[in-house]
Amino acid sequence: MRPLRRHPLLVPALLCALALLAAGPTAAKGDAGDPGGLSTEVVRLFEEASATTRRYEEGRKEAEVQRARAQRLERLLAREQRNIAALHGDLGRIARAQYRSGGGLPHTAQLLLADSPEELMRGQRAVWQADLAVNNAVTKSRRAEARLTADEAKAAKAWQALERRNARLAEMKQGIEQRLEAAQSTLQGQADASVAAGACRGTVRLDQPEPGFGAAWVAPLETYELSAGFGSGGERWASRHTGQDFAVDIGAPVRSVGEGRVVKVSCGGPFGIEVVVRHPGGYYTQYAHLASVAVGQGERVAAGQWVGQSGTSGNSTGPHLHFEVRLTPYHGSGVDPMGWLAERGVQVD
Repeated sequence: MRPLRRHPLLVPALLCALALLAAGPTAAKGDAGDPGGLSTEVVRLFEEASATTRRYEEGRKEAEVQRARAQRLERLLAREQRNIAALHGDLGRIARAQYRSGGGLPHTAQLLLADSPEELMRGQRAVWQADLAVNNAVTKSRRAEARLTADEAKAAKAWQALERRNARLAEMKQGIEQRLEAAQSTLQGQADASVAAGACRGTVRLDQPEPGFGAAWVAPLETYELSAGFGSGGERWASRHTGQDFAVDIGAPVRSVGEGRVVKVSCGGPFGIEVVVRHPGGYYTQYAHLASVAVGQGERVAAGQWVGQSGTSGNSTGPHLHFEVRLTPYHGSGVDPMGWLAERGVQVD
């Protein structure tokens, strides 16, 4: 619908007044209880845990490759050792054959007992050739055994070093996760206190990611699992679910899906701590059940900019982001957010 023409100076004043009425009670920035340090710490621990997890997974895969190589070399070494044992057996059989054919008699006696000198020479030549071939094979196998022994020891050493490194990374990861869990609990406690008081603790100025998403529209979270969808039924909703839920840990940065202006920051009621952004084209997006807010009312935001941190404030059974797309800033005007994002090139799955 085409908007009505208004006086150019009257429009900003009316928008500001409506935004203030919609926002409800909000504490001023710089409040003494501002959780900025804690919020930043949670984000830092998220990033640190993620980086350590990636290093651990890379090390684990590398260790598996080295272990497989060491086991393969061990099998080749065992096979080479069996070959050497078999060749030694062949040498023993050749020696016994020489003995049975007179190999232990003096050369003159062998000439006297042989049917002919040619027969004697042929028999001895065959035995000598077999003896030489087996000796050569044994020498080659010994060299192969030495190489395999060195390679197997080297691979086993690399594997063991990786295992020790992975054990240290696993210990670091566990320590980070424990600190993160404690910080998340404190952050959510502050959020619950804000909701109970019906007043926000103030805007948390998180260190924003470097711009460069390159897309006009993005998903509201970088990593997540989908839970309750738009229009689904449930005893916690008066009729039908009005948005899309994203299951995510407390403190995960929540992104504005597109550029726009913040028209509401509220810290009370069933949605707990929430932010509403108006986008070009007249649509609004809501980010609810937050643990903190990172933008102020009336502030312009870019696609991908952090507007807050996920939590479980308000009418919530667990940590998640409740995301809505609305035709107005108010509850009850929602449209299917998944379809709306898909129309803008954002696949959420």
